[in-house]
Amino acid sequence: MVRAVYPGTFDPLTRGHEDIIRRGATLFESVVVGIAASRGKNPIFSVEERIDIAREALADCPNVQITGFSGLLVNFLKEHRARVVLRGVRSLSDFDYEFQMAGMNRQMMADCETLFMVPTEGQMFVSGTLVREIALMGGDISRFVAPPVQAWIARKLAALGRAPQR
Repeated sequence: MVRAVYPGTFDPLTRGHEDIIRRGATLFESVVVGIAASRGKNPIFSVEERIDIAREALADCPNVQITGFSGLLVNFLKEHRARVVLRGVRSLSDFDYEFQMAGMNRQMMADCETLFMVPTEGQMFVSGTLVREIALMGGDISRFVAPPVQAWIARKLAALGRAPQR
């Protein structure tokens, strides 16, 4: 059984993330979506909320497991008996960063393989950071996130005292 891990902040989970997860789920026996604590990215959702969001958005994917993590990715891989890391790359700058990370992971775990996946054409320029900014400024994010994710964002914005655009 080959299990892959797709790590990320997922704040919020975008259609681009979903694209990689769903396609990965057709390639591997199972995919573990590792939602990182990511202290440096200043997420609007807690890890627990991001786990709940992903579980709701991906409820129809029986071979996808969603869990939180902090610490080294290679330790998370070992914990889940996985050796494949899925990474989405949208640009050369993404590739440069991910290539370095893949090399470091391989230095720490010799049998770690990283599979780079290019999002489908409609998701090439979608990033969680940009979606979050658009939402915080009252823009329409419906084409970038699934309806359950949009509902979570609307509730979060309301709790922050910011009304989402209708």
